[in-house]
Amino acid sequence: MVALILFFLSLLVLLLNVHSAPVPLAAQRCPNYAQYATQRHEGNHSTGIRQLPFQRPSEDCRTYYSQEVEDAIARLKPKIRDPDLFRLFENSFPNTLDTAVRWKGFAWEEGKENIFTDEDLAFVITGDIDAMWLRDSANQILSYLPVLQASSDPRSLAALFRGVINVQSRYIKITPYCHAFQPPPESGLPLPRNGAYHQNTVHMFGRLGYDQEKTFDCKWELDSLASFLQISSEYYNATGDIGPFEKYKWVETVEVILEAVEAMRTATYDPSGHIAPSGYTMIGKTDRATETTSNNGIGNPIMYTGMVRSTFRPSDDATIFQFLIPSNMMFARYLEAASSIMEELDTLKSRRLTARMMEMAGEIRAGITKYGIISHPLLGPMFAFEVDGYGSQNLMDDANLPSLLSASMMGYVSSRDEAYQNTRFFALSEMNPYWAFGETFSAVGGPHLGPGKGWPLAGIVRILTSEDASGEEIRYELNQILNNTDGLGLIHESINSWNPRDWSRQWFGWANGMFGQMILDLEKRMPYLLDESYQE
Repeated sequence: MVALILFFLSLLVLLLNVHSAPVPLAAQRCPNYAQYATQRHEGNHSTGIRQLPFQRPSEDCRTYYSQEVEDAIARLKPKIRDPDLFRLFENSFPNTLDTAVRWKGFAWEEGKENIFTDEDLAFVITGDIDAMWLRDSANQILSYLPVLQASSDPRSLAALFRGVINVQSRYIKITPYCHAFQPPPESGLPLPRNGAYHQNTVHMFGRLGYDQEKTFDCKWELDSLASFLQISSEYYNATGDIGPFEKYKWVETVEVILEAVEAMRTATYDPSGHIAPSGYTMIGKTDRATETTSNNGIGNPIMYTGMVRSTFRPSDDATIFQFLIPSNMMFARYLEAASSIMEELDTLKSRRLTARMMEMAGEIRAGITKYGIISHPLLGPMFAFEVDGYGSQNLMDDANLPSLLSASMMGYVSSRDEAYQNTRFFALSEMNPYWAFGETFSAVGGPHLGPGKGWPLAGIVRILTSEDASGEEIRYELNQILNNTDGLGLIHESINSWNPRDWSRQWFGWANGMFGQMILDLEKRMPYLLDESYQE
């Protein structure tokens, strides 16, 4: 009788979950969005001078539905006067829901395949890469934070947030130093292969390699763990829902995070002068310096500062000096934020972890203040991008988030802080070696795609951090972005500053979502800018 009840319960969960099938029947008839997004489809172009095409898939080909998102698009339509700006918002804001939620379902009972629990899981790809990055998927879903509402419905936007949090929690416990993962076995999705696996030699806690069946790629990027803490705390703050953190081993994941991070705070040399053990090392067989590390996998030497080493940046490029300031800012900020969840759980273990999280965040902040703020010969105090504790510093900013430009946006520092204001000026000027500028497009870029390639993502962050009361900085940036979709009506990864037809990635869910999030921010902060024309 018990077995029969369990069978019917699992059947009920499957019926409730409209996204549990690995490939919906409609999807078998749907176009490949990587190709679809490169085309200016006939008919239904915007009525502005750019004539941007409608790029949303047909309703039966969309991968997830949210009434809150559809309501936001409908609400903004009469508020956004410029037809091209509305079309870009209409295409970009729902892009992750429309195209990148490869699967939404439930976890199996531990040790029992095909016996489903009520634990939401979701597999969200970056766009044109068929794997789930911790950072990208968190940011893609966080684009919908402004419209998130508490709901226990397994088909709701809240359930998608829970699904991402729960699956990331599982991934981190598997390999806390890795950043990109395979579909969960419950999904039934095929596993993509990453050729880099055979080119990279990765050690974690002294053990060689990782399981390709679970992990797609393994670069130690501190911001990946910070992104998990961010989506956890933002979900909790928006909904007040403590359930996922109480029920699904979230506390154990935070313990794993703290252990992994602590192992990457140590100096290169121990007090006796021997090379200290490292939680993570990586050697890449490559012809690109940004795809491997120096000194047989441990990177350039560092001293103890209280900060955390990050072998790679959010761009997936290797750091030069391993104390990556933006990632340390983000990790400290969201350690503090996530500690409120831990405090609310109010158990002996959670109280101990709350204290540990706050202590570590304080030590990282102290390290950033002591070692990460430098004196620029022209600007005065500003944040370095990377330091090593010995006095070496890398002065630049990168388009990927977290960036120095985004420090105020993430709530690490006040926008009026002198060091931040000087840093922002630096990042958006020719003093920044990765400021890409030209007659077509000017924005922060980075070594991932090289000099001369500006990233619209950085332009969006410029808008989100702008406090120009006149609105001129934002108008300039909106026009830049509108003029540089190559007529496709989607946000690209990068654009050649001198050639608008030379761009990368036609399908980049994170940047699309952030554009929509930025428009919702303007609706609150400067709604008059949405009631203007951008047709010149």
